[in-house]
Amino acid sequence: MHIDFLVSGFEKSRDKTALICNDRKYTFGNLIDSIYFFKKELSAKQNIPSGSTVLLEGDFTFNTISLFLALTENNCIIVPLNSSSKSDRTELANISESEYVISVNGSDEAEFKKTGIKSSHEFINKIRDRKNPGLILFSSGTSGKPKAAVHDFSGLLKKFRTKREALITLNFLLFDHWGGLNTLFHTLSNSGTTVATADRSPDNICRLIEEHKIELLPSSPTFLNLLLISEAYKRYDLKSLKIISYGTESMSPVTLRKLNSEFPFVKFRQTYGLIETGVLRTKSKDDNSLWLKLGGEGFDVRVRDSILQIKSESNILGYMNYPSPFTEDGYFITGDEVETDGEYYRILGRKSEQINIGGEKVYPAEIENVIRELDNVADAIVYGEKNPVTGNIICADVRLIKDENASDFRVRLKKFCMTKLRAFKIPSRVKILEEIKFSERFKRTSNKS
Repeated sequence: MHIDFLVSGFEKSRDKTALICNDRKYTFGNLIDSIYFFKKELSAKQNIPSGSTVLLEGDFTFNTISLFLALTENNCIIVPLNSSSKSDRTELANISESEYVISVNGSDEAEFKKTGIKSSHEFINKIRDRKNPGLILFSSGTSGKPKAAVHDFSGLLKKFRTKREALITLNFLLFDHWGGLNTLFHTLSNSGTTVATADRSPDNICRLIEEHKIELLPSSPTFLNLLLISEAYKRYDLKSLKIISYGTESMSPVTLRKLNSEFPFVKFRQTYGLIETGVLRTKSKDDNSLWLKLGGEGFDVRVRDSILQIKSESNILGYMNYPSPFTEDGYFITGDEVETDGEYYRILGRKSEQINIGGEKVYPAEIENVIRELDNVADAIVYGEKNPVTGNIICADVRLIKDENASDFRVRLKKFCMTKLRAFKIPSRVKILEEIKFSERFKRTSNKS
């Protein structure tokens, strides 16, 4: 069936460590036995038929991963939800037409429930007719309701049949994030070891790297900046690290320079992927550069009106609750504005995040990058607030490295910005905060009222 190629690889590495979940080790043999146990549990005891839509709530634990693979083998349509998610589970179950909910708790025990929901969406029926497994992932929607993106999961699984290098990998990204699932499947399919934890604090991540000799850390720019601020990396031996990859949001050039300075033995790799298309292969110009090549086998990339568009063999069928996001010739409109330099791209930001100042368009990241160059700035986030004259004003929340008089800092910041930015891009309102908020996905969020 659809994961035979995975199980075959597991059989060849039965005694090798496949997973380290909350510091407990499991072999590929343990994983095979657990998949077969849950396959029987799903059909014989829980009466969950092939093709059912199942919301699976948990984190990257041994039983959650085993259940995910067993559901895939059973041709179910899987709706992963991270247990730490602040989203309304009932709302997501209704949007995705989940007929069953499996919740895996902190003790790694599974609870099975039937929802009474009838699943009949055209995309789900299409996957059932193909006798394939499906995957429904949620991304943010413009109206506030999450978008339910539907994949024929067999399309996403294809690329994992190609053997590649597998490193000892810390699966930092979340269970309901395609980046997290992509990391898991890449590592498992190449007989590598995946290390997972519910505690994603800088100190614990550094401890895990030291103890388990982790070689690859996939992460976000927000987490990497927190790591620098915390200086946790100075308290542990991280010499096993070979690659730190980053994506999900824009990276500050200042942060990237600091990272390269503190980790000269590590290669930094920018990634690019979307729930709707899967993860593209990338190649940066160099470790300090935010310019990268995009594409790889199964992907076609183009730019229209400065917006990146992607056609992929693993594109979603569509959204269950939003209009089609595709052009007439099948390209997904990412919403990301890019600059091009030959075969390289630089991602400026999501067009929807632009701030309109009297008809001028401003990307928050441009201003954030300037503020972070200023002495004594640990982090900054820029956003717009409504203004009756200009439409919006630029606001900045700033975290300082050490205490400084607020008035003096604001004067210093404005003087510095005047040398780097046009007048309409200079923040009109500056707040100094002890912390910059971030979401469970380690993306920064403003204190905008």
